[in-house]
Amino acid sequence: MYWKDEGYLLSKKLFSENSIIIEAFTLDHGKYSGIVYGGTSKKQKKNFQIGNKILLNWKSKGENKFGYFNVELINPITPKYFDDKKKSISILAASSILKLLLPEGQINKKIYSSFEKLINTLDNNYWIKSYVYWEIDLIKELGFEVNLDQKYEIFELNDKKFKIPELYRNPVIKNYTNSIILEALIFNKNLIFENFIIPNRLKFPMARNILEKYFE
Repeated sequence: MYWKDEGYLLSKKLFSENSIIIEAFTLDHGKYSGIVYGGTSKKQKKNFQIGNKILLNWKSKGENKFGYFNVELINPITPKYFDDKKKSISILAASSILKLLLPEGQINKKIYSSFEKLINTLDNNYWIKSYVYWEIDLIKELGFEVNLDQKYEIFELNDKKFKIPELYRNPVIKNYTNSIILEALIFNKNLIFENFIIPNRLKFPMARNILEKYFE
């Protein structure tokens, strides 16, 4: 079995001395895992920065068999932001959330498009606002309705009450402070915990916690 697709690198881990296992979110095949032989070599290593856009050639002996990738770099996104800790950790946070929440092999072009749009906003002044809204849109797309009616200040979920952040009650706000962003990030985290983490006994991504700390 063989296919070719574009995608974003979500994770990597050592498989053997010379090889790695990667997980990528692809346009036409959803989230997919596979082995990259020689992935630790100097020639290939630069391709495997989390968040990089890559071209994947996947091969397997059968549809349900674990396969392997040949990978080419399309866009080295992450190295562009090595000098910006907030943006670097936001890429890791978003990638970690997708790795955690996306089902294996399920195509979702809307989520793919929204992630790509998020990556493309990193050079804009409002990038962190885009990140915050990206998380809310992801939660909605994964099937959990979030009605942030601006007439109300309280959002109820699982018999718990959460204050709707100022950023959502006043979406046209321009001069948002760190405290306004932090409030929204914590609210989003609560929704992720209530809808995904607690019911499925998952572990919340460390990179996402670090992102919050940059706005404390």
